[in-house]
Amino acid sequence: MAVIMIVVVVIYILRLFSLQILEDKYKKGAASNAFLNKTIYPPRGLLYDRNDSLLVYNKPAYDIAFINREIRNLDTLSFCNDLKITKEYFIERMKEVKNRDKNPSYSSLTPQVFMTQLEIKDVAAVQQSMYKYSGFYIQTRTLREYRYAAGGHVLGSIGEITPRMLENDEEGYYDPGDYVGRDGFEFTYEKDLKGEKGVEVLLRDARGRIKGKYEEGRKDIAPKAGKNIKMTLDIKLQILGEQLLAGKVGSVVAIEPNTGEILAMVSNPTFDPSLLVGRERSKNYSLLVNDPTKPLMNRATQAQYSPGSSFKPFQALVALKQGAINEGTRFSCNGPGSSPIRCTHHHGSPVSLLNAIEQSCNPYFWHTFESTLVKGGYGKDNQNFRKNYDEWRINIMKFGFGARFEDSDIYQQSRGNIPSENYFDKVYKSKTGWRALTIRSLSIGQGEVLVTPLQLANATSVIANRGFFITPHLNKSDSMLLHKHDVGVDKRHFQVVDEGMWRVNEFGTARSYKVPGINWCGKTGTVQNNRGKDHAFYMGYAPRENPKIAIAVVVENAGFGSTFAAPIASLMVEQYLTGKVVRTDLLTKTMNVRTNANVKEY
Repeated sequence: MAVIMIVVVVIYILRLFSLQILEDKYKKGAASNAFLNKTIYPPRGLLYDRNDSLLVYNKPAYDIAFINREIRNLDTLSFCNDLKITKEYFIERMKEVKNRDKNPSYSSLTPQVFMTQLEIKDVAAVQQSMYKYSGFYIQTRTLREYRYAAGGHVLGSIGEITPRMLENDEEGYYDPGDYVGRDGFEFTYEKDLKGEKGVEVLLRDARGRIKGKYEEGRKDIAPKAGKNIKMTLDIKLQILGEQLLAGKVGSVVAIEPNTGEILAMVSNPTFDPSLLVGRERSKNYSLLVNDPTKPLMNRATQAQYSPGSSFKPFQALVALKQGAINEGTRFSCNGPGSSPIRCTHHHGSPVSLLNAIEQSCNPYFWHTFESTLVKGGYGKDNQNFRKNYDEWRINIMKFGFGARFEDSDIYQQSRGNIPSENYFDKVYKSKTGWRALTIRSLSIGQGEVLVTPLQLANATSVIANRGFFITPHLNKSDSMLLHKHDVGVDKRHFQVVDEGMWRVNEFGTARSYKVPGINWCGKTGTVQNNRGKDHAFYMGYAPRENPKIAIAVVVENAGFGSTFAAPIASLMVEQYLTGKVVRTDLLTKTMNVRTNANVKEY
């Protein structure tokens, strides 16, 4: 009997311990009878451009929340009329909130969000009648407001947290219905921008009615605003880029070479970032997702293209580094009759490296590529050739091609592609089944070579800096100067490439778009496209003497790089370096060019 009594007592003690200490169900129930812990949401951090121009700020918004066990005698029809919703929506939404598969943290004792992101006009009617709807209350939030209808891809958007995000929330900060950065800069810097929630503890009476603050607010916790962040963007340059790309499909990336700071990152088709705010977010998002021109895709960082002739300066630098050519090396060119790669220009022969860059001579760069790969011969079983190719690939990738910038804060990047030996082994079914001639298209930036506009602009910075780049980034508040990447090319080799690119702008294919009073260097490209008209490319930097901006422009299915991409780059360089555009005729003409009739404006 004594043993039985001891066992019973122990069981009771363990059960009481479980109920009072381990389980919070009854604790929550008791607490909810006496208190209402009302979450106070912090204002999100503000975003500024590099010149302290406000880009993104906050405006008040409202949620309708409820505690299910407190809902009594609800006049559903009146409630729906006040909120301007249907009874069917009300029923469906309540089922959704109570569905533990969709809302695992649901409890009848704790606040649940019924509707979110309402403006004052949406809640005005229900606010006056809230006393009739026991269990429901209004909580204040903030929504993003945009000063400019630009930069949607870069800035990103705010949306309701997803179940997967909640599962991955190791800190336990978020609750169902919370807003988080869903993409772009807002996503990358969510931890800095979100701030810290506060709590207002309200006292209830025996009937559950709110009687005021508990202990005169001494138990309240004030929210902490999110951190304000200065971005590297120049909003005037960003807006100009979006205007110049209107009616076109493509992108522009501009970088400050000596810091790696992104000055502009333009992708078109684009959208007004305010479309993804508030109650209309879902509808607008659906429109953008279903648009065949893919306006939600950031072509500046995600689109991958063969770079064409804009790849030639990097070919030259790698060949100079590997000792395949020198500044005085000449190769013959027979113009359009050249073989195995024809030239698209008529010029003198033999051709020097300087003239080859200026005239964009395809045969010269084919012979340069061949000399790089077969330096010292092919060797037994192609071993020497394969070694040279691998060295070429490594040196090209040092410019930032063929890989994401893993130490960058830029959202959603594609890798591009610099094909490996293994890739060609698989394609040609043998380690000896491919030669320099087999992969000759790589010599002029075609074939399997793929780059993103971001990578191309960054690589242009390497030439501007004479041998290095700082990881491209968007947060000006963070010093990235330690993220320096040296490409291992002797500085003296950059002199001839710099001179050649200057000649392109002064006498060559981009001569029609000189920037008044500024010496600058560039390279045009017209890239073959198997699915339509050629893509137009341009890359360059300015001023030549002390570069402040490196830029890459891509216009899809437009034609010649000198006709469609070069003027965009020229106008943006003028805007950034002088603060205004004086060539208004060129500005108007470029803005009015439409290369794709399917591009919609959002």
